Amino acid sequence: MVTLTETQKQDRRQQLLDAALRCFSRNGFHNTKTADIVKEAGVAQGTFYLYFSTKDDVIAALADDRRQGEALINAIAGAEVDPTFGLSLMLDLHGRSLSDPARTAERRVAVQGWAEALRNDAIREKLLANTARVTAEIARLIVRGQETGQFRASADPEAVAGALVALFRGLTLQAAWGEGQGAQPAGDAIGDMLRGALAAPDDLMNMARTAAERR
Repeated sequence: MVTLTETQKQDRRQQLLDAALRCFSRNGFHNTKTADIVKEAGVAQGTFYLYFSTKDDVIAALADDRRQGEALINAIAGAEVDPTFGLSLMLDLHGRSLSDPARTAERRVAVQGWAEALRNDAIREKLLANTARVTAEIARLIVRGQETGQFRASADPEAVAGALVALFRGLTLQAAWGEGQGAQPAGDAIGDMLRGALAAPDDLMNMARTAAERR
């Protein structure tokens, strides 16, 4: 019997997850069987059960993989000294994922995962936890900006963060459908809205003065 190293085990597990992602993207969760994933991965049926007990376990694992990617983006942005730049960097990195052709299947599966969460409590809890982490990181950056006077003190960090997450989910849905103006125009529009929502008093005065001059 061949004994796999830990690295080989992780590679085999990822092989199954990548295969499942392609299957789910093509056929959806409910029309994909474990046998389809096994065939797509090019492994034996028994190999699947070495790593996952059910198809739902695969879905949960894909949700975790997405969380890890988001956590990395959040950590990079949160490490920036300037909260304004950190927030811009976070939005830029998330925005790039919406226009990356290599992540088309991931976006399609993400949308299906939202629907699956309506009937699967375990998946719903994972999605809610992932959303809470992203929202909290955005809110922390906003609070830091308020403390330095860069953002308006009266702005509600949690409300602004929640609105941004909702916007990106809408953009993800549009990208999965193949519609929308693209990540760059959408990102520019979100940036404009964000500046208006978080503008410090002096910035608001300048914006009002500029608007008046244009009339």
